[in-house]
Amino acid sequence: MSEEPLETPTTPSELETPTTPSEPATEKFDVIYKCLRCGTTVTNTELSRLPEIKCICGFRVFNKVRPPIVKTVSAI
Repeated sequence: MSEEPLETPTTPSELETPTTPSEPATEKFDVIYKCLRCGTTVTNTELSRLPEIKCICGFRVFNKVRPPIVKTVSAI
């Protein structure tokens, strides 16, 4: 068996390493919550860092804040 010599890349396009498809870009949406007692707004990621779900005032009841974008749906 004869081995063929490997060709060395000579042009800049051949020198580039093949790019692998990266992870699909996923958009991360933070859910915003508002304390019912003091009105402090907190994101979901900030609440997940804490050992218990509690506001800075000590209250444990939150409302989910709706996004300001209003969706309109056309009737069929």
